[in-house]
Amino acid sequence: MRLFAVIAAVVIAGGSLWYFSRGNTEPISPYRFVMLEQGDIEAVVASTGALDAVTTVQVGTQVSGIIASIYVDFNDRVTQGQVIARIDTTLLWSAVRDAESNLERNQAQLRQAERELERLEPLYAQQFVTEVDYAQAQYDLDIARATTRSAEISLDRARQNLSYATIIAPISGTVIERNVDVGQTVAASFSAPQLFLIADDLSRMEILASVDESDIGQIREGQVARFTVQAYLDETFTGTVRQVRLQSTVEENVVNYTVVVDVENPDGLLLPGMTATVDFLIETATNVLKVPNAALRFRATPRMFETIRAKREAEAPSEGSGRGVEGAQQNTGSRQAGSWSGGGNGGPGAGGSGFGDSNFTMLWYLDENGELMVAPAQIGITDGQMTEVTTAQLQPGTEIIAGVTQQEENGSNNPFQSQERRWRPGGF
Repeated sequence: MRLFAVIAAVVIAGGSLWYFSRGNTEPISPYRFVMLEQGDIEAVVASTGALDAVTTVQVGTQVSGIIASIYVDFNDRVTQGQVIARIDTTLLWSAVRDAESNLERNQAQLRQAERELERLEPLYAQQFVTEVDYAQAQYDLDIARATTRSAEISLDRARQNLSYATIIAPISGTVIERNVDVGQTVAASFSAPQLFLIADDLSRMEILASVDESDIGQIREGQVARFTVQAYLDETFTGTVRQVRLQSTVEENVVNYTVVVDVENPDGLLLPGMTATVDFLIETATNVLKVPNAALRFRATPRMFETIRAKREAEAPSEGSGRGVEGAQQNTGSRQAGSWSGGGNGGPGAGGSGFGDSNFTMLWYLDENGELMVAPAQIGITDGQMTEVTTAQLQPGTEIIAGVTQQEENGSNNPFQSQERRWRPGGF
């Protein structure tokens, strides 16, 4: 039994050694890859804004009083001239009657002044009254006429205020806001209190989007805008830029400009006040090659340049034949925007480059034999994740190097690491 146990242990140990040594012979690529794809790409400017009715009218009151009746509520459709509320008219009727009494009193005084002047005219002609008395009678008549006109105006004003107690809809539309209830007191002062808010036509709406000053130069009237709202995340709506307002707004030291987007809302899905996430369509490219931005941020390592240089020298020996690729890659990286900085692992901070004035880059890949290759490419538009590239050397489906592993960067001096590892094309 002891001999059997020893033999079993030896077999298990040998099997384990064979298994793990076999696993170490699996090829491990020193690169991280992304796929070169073919398809459509769009350059957009992202923004947020709020939906609102194109035309809204605040309905207020020009007289003070107590709300006696309300005839409409939220979401009700109204027509122009329709009575929507009334204010208690008790005090207003009193003002009308007081104005009428004041007018009657002034009219009586006017008639008295006219009779007095008529009486004095023949006496003045016969010099039975002095000129002072006659002038005083004319003056009294003029005053009576003026006060009568003033009383007539006061009566008109009182009657007009009485008519203001009936609140009517100034436009046809939908009541989207009601701020009063029956019995509530409203006071008309320098600014009329808002009783209702009526939207003209909710089948047409607008978005007031805030666009950063760095992007506003790309926005033009007539551009297409796509947007989503939280209520319908699976549905994308479209609109058209109607206006780019010149006046800026500053929020937390950030300068923004308001862009007005016209939106059709035939089904009534969109409601005033909804937050819209807007993408302004700046440029499109169809059926083009595109690559993830990580491939453009990638900066080749010195070992990769040495590999290409050796291959070029072997194919056409000449002094400095390998410097062209290295110089092109370095120049491309140095001309690209400085929003990325760091090493050469292809991550967001890698490669020391992003996208800038240069429209030329180098794409690194492995050919079908697993040999390192590099291809020049012209950079096109980007959507922030993918970028259009133009190159005659590569085909869709090519795996582009977007980063290197730590082993390729630093090598490995581990004596226990298998020496059978090698590069292989197309993956991890």
